Amino acid sequence: MNLSKATVSKAVSRVAARLGTRLINRTTRRFALTDAGRQLAVRAANILAEGEAAEDAAVAQATVPRGLVRLAVPMSFGLLHVAPLLPEFLAMFPEVSIDLHLSDAMVDVIGESFDAAIRIAVLPGSTVVARRLCEMPRYVVGSPSYLNTHGRPKHPLHLAQHRCLSYSYSATTEVWHFTQGAKSTSVQPSGPLRVNNGDAMMPALIAGTGLGILPEFLVRDALAAKRLERILPDWSLLMGGVYWVTPPGEPQPRRIEVLAGFLLEKLARLGPRQGRHLDAPADRTRPLH
Repeated sequence: MNLSKATVSKAVSRVAARLGTRLINRTTRRFALTDAGRQLAVRAANILAEGEAAEDAAVAQATVPRGLVRLAVPMSFGLLHVAPLLPEFLAMFPEVSIDLHLSDAMVDVIGESFDAAIRIAVLPGSTVVARRLCEMPRYVVGSPSYLNTHGRPKHPLHLAQHRCLSYSYSATTEVWHFTQGAKSTSVQPSGPLRVNNGDAMMPALIAGTGLGILPEFLVRDALAAKRLERILPDWSLLMGGVYWVTPPGEPQPRRIEVLAGFLLEKLARLGPRQGRHLDAPADRTRPLH
């Protein structure tokens, strides 16, 4: 270790003084470990070996992805777009395993010990680190049968006279905010159904129960099949996105980095417009579905 004999002698003396026992018997010709010194030396060697093994494992972890990733994903999006991708990822990285948690609840990534989460939300900025995977606009939609019976709103304020289906995971009243150039307006919807999952709203929308707001990925097929129509296309809702969210702090383990890169590549193709990839701090997120 390139240490002088005097330095080693002083270090051993400090250990002996702290333990209150003699570790080495010395004479002018030789020295020998005491019983206490011999036991301590054996255990210390084991501790050193464990420490070196831990360092070796950490180095290997930095280069070869392995271990468990606890990932939280919104229910509908996870079933439709994330779960189908995982077999390919797990085949590419056989030493990585994934604990997939599907729920539309806004999980606390730090408090609930998740390694990462995917959120579909408006992210104004926060204490977590967020990377946008793609844009995800929201549309006001309704079925042709409902619109033919109740009319097509021409202005957001006209929605106050319509049956509106709401999505919310909180107990607070939902408000829909619209912009058109420099103009902005908002409306508080009311209607016969409030859900905490976008797929649960779809049957009621298609059946003509009312109007609702959902992310584009949920209504894409229904719009193409003309089972739903987009309402107020000249007005914009707050633009949302699909975000990869991780706790702040130290660099992420390799297993999390490779999963993030894989999903970034795959999910970036989902948005109707290719979104800019960005890393930004994120504040409280507002779920979109």
